[in-house]
Amino acid sequence: MGVNFKVVPAQIEEMNDLLDPQLLVEANAKLKTTWVAERNPDHWVLGSDTTVALGNEILNKPEDMDDARSMLLRLSGQTHTVYTAVCLINLNKTTEELFTVKSDVTFRPFDNDLVTEYFKLVNPLDKAGGYGVQEGKEMIIEKWDGSFSNIIGLPVDEVRECLEKYDLL
Repeated sequence: MGVNFKVVPAQIEEMNDLLDPQLLVEANAKLKTTWVAERNPDHWVLGSDTTVALGNEILNKPEDMDDARSMLLRLSGQTHTVYTAVCLINLNKTTEELFTVKSDVTFRPFDNDLVTEYFKLVNPLDKAGGYGVQEGKEMIIEKWDGSFSNIIGLPVDEVRECLEKYDLL
């Protein structure tokens, strides 16, 4: 997008006790963004959080490889929803914007052997749901509906619209 930016990881404990995936990602995106904004009150700060939900079950980042394998096998042959909340804050301008984008993803049916092969391409430990679509998507994904960049982790078109709203592009 041509935006000059600096990555500042928020030093917060992410919430994981909310049962509604949209409320969960919104709370975490706001926590992260607020933490960074409080330390940079003159700057525009953009933060986000992503999770995966299979029905009522929230699949955040897996704890270990066994957890990642279990998540992928539960998602096999199923349609799930990827939720990403984006928060934009400028404390000195008393401006805050928060929105959520949802995309549905349908996985192909697969077995434990395919998960093993997939893990040779993708490190699942830092990804909600234990998967990423940047590599190996043809192995696990049958189709998606909605923003593909949201499935990656940041809904680019919606972020662009938000930044344009505040003349930041």
